[in-house]
Parts: sequence; C-alpha cells; structure tokens
Amino acid sequence: MKIVRFSTGKKTYYGILNGESISVMSRKPFQSISLTDERYPMSAVKLLAPCLPSKIVALGVNYRSHAQEMNSQLPKNPLIFIKPPTAVIGPDDHIVYPPSSHQVDYEGELGVVIRKKAKGVAVEQAKDYILGYTCLNDVTARDLQRSDGQWTRAKGFDTFAPIGPCIETELDDTNLDIETCLNGRSVQKGNTRDLVFGVAELISFISQVMTLLPGDLIATGTPGGIGPMQPGVTVEIKIEGIGVLRNQVVRG
Repeated sequence: MKIVRFSTGKKTYYGILNGESISVMSRKPFQSISLTDERYPMSAVKLLAPCLPSKIVALGVNYRSHAQEMNSQLPKNPLIFIKPPTAVIGPDDHIVYPPSSHQVDYEGELGVVIRKKAKGVAVEQAKDYILGYTCLNDVTARDLQRSDGQWTRAKGFDTFAPIGPCIETELDDTNLDIETCLNGRSVQKGNTRDLVFGVAELISFISQVMTLLPGDLIATGTPGGIGPMQPGVTVEIKIEGIGVLRNQVVRG
C-alpha cells in the first residue's frame, strides 16, 4: 500500500495511491487507515513530503561500501545525528545550493517512517513501530562537514532532506536496491543487504536514546558512490517497491 500526502491547491490530505488516482483518507495514517469516498486523479494534485517528522534521525557510515570509500572503520554502535524538520521538502521541490558551500553531495537512502510512539523498543518488537518506507536524499555540504568537524550545519540547511514520493507499507527492508541518478545517469547503487545495522536494530538503538513519535523518520545511511551535485542538475533516488524521488538543484 502506497500512502501519499498531497495538496489540491486549497487543502492537504493523506491518501492511498492506486495507479493514477488517489483515494482520500479520513484521518492521518498513523493509527489506522480509513478512506472516504473522495478520489483525485494524479494529474489534479501536487505530491508533498509524505510525512512531517518532528525529527529526522540519520545514520553515518551504515553501509560497508560507504565505509570503504571513506576509509572508515565500521562503527561499533550506530552513529546517529539529527537533521531538522525544516530541511524537509517533497517530490519535485527544489534543493537549494547554499552560497556558503562549494560542494553539495547527494546521498540516496532508505527512510523508515515511524507509526507510533517508540521508547525503549526491543529489537524483536521494532517492526510493530514501522508505518512504512520512503526514499530520502541526505543532502550534505561536504566541504562544510570537513571544515566544521561535526555535521549539523552541513546536513541541516533548508531543503537538505527531500523525501517521497510515498510511504510504502509492504516491503522487505533487508533486500532493497537503491540507486541515485543525476540527469538520468546512474551514479550510486547499493542494496540494504550491505547495511551495518539493520532497520530493527536502528529503531531499538535510537529509541533507547530518544522517544520516536508518529511520523518521525529514520534515514538509514547511504551506500558507496556519494558525489557532488551542481545547480541545474536533476537528482533521482530510486528504491525498488517505493518509486522515484525527483528534485532539481538550484542556486541559492
């Protein structure tokens, strides 16, 4: 089931995507799914970011291939950091290249959307807290990351967390192909088999540190193959079973 959040120009709704039409939900999808009789064709709506997280908890060096290209050792525990909710944009929104950076990189990632309040969750129970999965681009000002020695500024600019186009509720998160393309050219490929810490482990670990709320997002890390984007480029994050998240980079 593909959950979307969309605007008709006047109102914003959650809905279920069925081919080229959307069935409108009567309420937010975090407790239960309830549909109205209302439908919209895809051509009549604008897709928005499929959730509005209070926080994005992201992972550093969580793919073996990425650790290898960065000449980093595999972390003994998940290396977590926060991206602010103000960084979130949706499908076809613009990623703004900040004037203070000279190297803005793409990082294609699997995003995990939390369904209900999670605190101190056991690994064995973690899947009960997942609403579904989405595509995410952990946009990073790489030069600022190197110069700052920590990641808040480099990861936290407005527009640096594109997510979408939907939340897919039925996926095997242990074996998903991820690909990033720039202007249609493949530049990054990976599979979640290569994760250092799997989704259930991440939910458990993070929920021991902070309470996860409905709609919060875990960005599970990026495979090897990261690289720069330039203004004017269209970047696509493709994850099998979810779809394609597409955004254009523009100069700030």
